[in-house]
Amino acid sequence: DMSEYQERHTVSRLVGAPPGYVGYEEGGQLTEAVRRKPYSVILLDEIEKAHPDVFNILLQVLEDGRLTEAQGRTVDFRNTVIIMTSNVGAEAIHGRAGLGFTADRGTTTLSHEEMTERVTDALKRVFRPEFLNRVDEIIVFQSLTEEHLREIVNLQLKDVHKRLEDSAGLKLEVTDKAKEKIMEEGYDPQYGARPLRRAIQRLIEDPLSELILSGQFRDAETVIVDLDEDGNIVFTAGHSGEAADGADGEEQ
Repeated sequence: DMSEYQERHTVSRLVGAPPGYVGYEEGGQLTEAVRRKPYSVILLDEIEKAHPDVFNILLQVLEDGRLTEAQGRTVDFRNTVIIMTSNVGAEAIHGRAGLGFTADRGTTTLSHEEMTERVTDALKRVFRPEFLNRVDEIIVFQSLTEEHLREIVNLQLKDVHKRLEDSAGLKLEVTDKAKEKIMEEGYDPQYGARPLRRAIQRLIEDPLSELILSGQFRDAETVIVDLDEDGNIVFTAGHSGEAADGADGEEQ
C-alpha cells in the first residue's frame, strides 16, 4: 500500500535503513522480499500516493532490473512482475461514464478508447515522462457489468455463509430477488462496487445477527433470505430438504 510511503523518511523502509539507524540489519521491505523470493509478482497499490523519492528508486528497478539495498547487496528484479495501480484519471471521466463501475447506468457513455485516452492524459500530468517511459504497458480497467456485480455479491455472501456456519452452525441461502436488492442498494456511480460490502452488512448481517441472538433460528438448519411483497428483505427458517426458489445454497 503506497499510501504508507507518503513521507520522505518512510522511503528508506523499501531498501533498508542506512548504517547507524534503527532497522539497518533487518533489510528493506521490498528488497528483502525480492531477495528471498526472486520470482515474485509485486503489487504497488495507489502508486500516485507515494513520495517522489519512491519513483527515483523505481526508475532503476524498471530500467536496469536491479537495486542496491542499504547493506550494499544488489537485488535482482529481472524475474519479477511489477504491477502498479492508480486512480489517476478517474475524476476526468466521472459523471460521463463508468471507470471500474457500471457504465450502462450512467446518462452518457464513453467508449473504452476514449476512457483510455483521458486516463493516459491524466497520467502524463501526474507522473514524470522518464517514469512513464519505463512502464511496459498501461491498462485501463473495463467498466463493471451487471454480471460482474452479481459475482462480487456472490463472493461476499460466500464469506457470510462461511462465518455463519462456523459460528452458529447455520447455512445461508439467498434468492436471486434478494441479490438484486443488494445490488440495487449497494451500487453507487461514484464509489463503484465498494459499497456492496456495507449493503450486505446493513441488509443481511446486522438484522440476521439480532434474529439469531433472539433465538428465532434455534431449531433451524438453514436461513433463507428473500424479499416480501413490499420489496423488503425477510429471513425465514429452513430445514433439511427445503430450499428457496432462486437460491444457490452453499454456492453463495
